Amino acid sequence: MKSDKSLMYRVGAGKAIGFAIGIIGFFVTPMLIQEPTMLLRMGILFWYPTLGAIIGMFGVFTYHPILNFSMPWWLRGAVLGGWMNFLVTLFAYDQICTMVMALFGEYSGYVSPFIMVLEGVLIGLLMDFLLTRWFGEGWPDKPSE
Repeated sequence: MKSDKSLMYRVGAGKAIGFAIGIIGFFVTPMLIQEPTMLLRMGILFWYPTLGAIIGMFGVFTYHPILNFSMPWWLRGAVLGGWMNFLVTLFAYDQICTMVMALFGEYSGYVSPFIMVLEGVLIGLLMDFLLTRWFGEGWPDKPSE
């Protein structure tokens, strides 16, 4: 555990956590889709480090000044993960439909491809929990007033 709560350590650790999740997704995708394209697999591999970096960066924001409310780690991680996976679902809808059909079989008619949003919420929660636990939250080098 690093005692220095630098923003760069938080972003780097977010990328590392995301890369580990991306590696898992890279190797699990062929089990879910019959013949996935390498483009899809590489997209999954590089998507989660990007998500980890974004969640790591947003760890310094603990208060929303315009809406006037506190943003704890569980809210930040869940919203960012869900939103980013919502965007991925919009862009890769057909391939995600294929994955949902392979996962849920005969029940796939009852499951929306937007279940990826829930997956993003859960991964965002995991990432922000780990990053906040290891590196804290808030402005790392806040100037004294």
